[in-house]
Amino acid sequence: MTDSLTGIIARVAGGPDVLESVQRPVPAPGPGEVLLRVAAAGVNRPDIMQRSGALPVPPGVSDILGLEVAGTVQAVGQGGDPALVGTSVMALLKAGGYASYVTARVDHCLPIPEGLDLHEAACLPEGLFTIWHNLFDRGALQPGDWVLLEGGASGIGTLALQLARAYGAHVIVTAGGPDKCARLKAMGAYAIDYRNEDLITRVMELTGDAGVDVVLDILGGDMVNTHLALMAAGGRHIGLAFMTGMIAQVDLGLVMRKGLWLSSSTLRPKSDAEKAAIAQSVRQNLLPLIGPDGVRPVLSRKFPLSQAAEAHALLESGRNFGKIVLAVEEMP
Repeated sequence: MTDSLTGIIARVAGGPDVLESVQRPVPAPGPGEVLLRVAAAGVNRPDIMQRSGALPVPPGVSDILGLEVAGTVQAVGQGGDPALVGTSVMALLKAGGYASYVTARVDHCLPIPEGLDLHEAACLPEGLFTIWHNLFDRGALQPGDWVLLEGGASGIGTLALQLARAYGAHVIVTAGGPDKCARLKAMGAYAIDYRNEDLITRVMELTGDAGVDVVLDILGGDMVNTHLALMAAGGRHIGLAFMTGMIAQVDLGLVMRKGLWLSSSTLRPKSDAEKAAIAQSVRQNLLPLIGPDGVRPVLSRKFPLSQAAEAHALLESGRNFGKIVLAVEEMP
């Protein structure tokens, strides 16, 4: 094993062109950690926010980007199980995934679902943790519920769509343009083209005027009140991102009359113990749904690590359907 790794950082805050390759020492895993040789890393919007300066690197965390990887265990920390060496896992990280090696907490790692290669597996950790915590835990999704997923063509959207349907929910998604909507309909969702259709009207038509039970919102801003208007009594509104604004004037009277529940959450600031608990729930409840004949990540495009800037540009353009990954190590 080499003593140095190749990683990708943002040399300053800015556009995709500020990403550059660096050489760093390979870190040693501490107690409760493993060292992974990275096969692939998922590309996520928090990476773009960090690169642009909108989401500063937390204190004491590597400036190498990347919040999720799949790879092979090369070493274990003090007191770790040596039987883990040579096994393949996928992992949620605080940082450092855009690199040839990274350390990860053992209790933030998950086994690779049957039938998936490591590049597909790199599509999953951030999405699985996010979807379990927000859609199933905070959103309390139940079989038979109606759920609205904004940004249905995204990596999280295409994964949440499949998991919600596997759980017995009715899924409505939004996307821009007929091509994306057609692909989402083929996956079993009711797709609404937000460019050409009125969201409230279509949701009420689809639900028989009952409204939706859960909303996963990536927009924020003025769209919050639109969502409140199309929600069923007792509905749960979960904010994942705020692409149209972080400030919303909410009709609290509507919230009161319908008995709605508004919440928001993000993974990165959570404690190690909180993430470990989510990982255990994912392992028990979501991983069994993933496989050759079940839920499968939608891989939009794969870039080599050296083309991280092009991967960021594609994600920012909104032209992707599914997840974008960086291939750090080519598969045999």
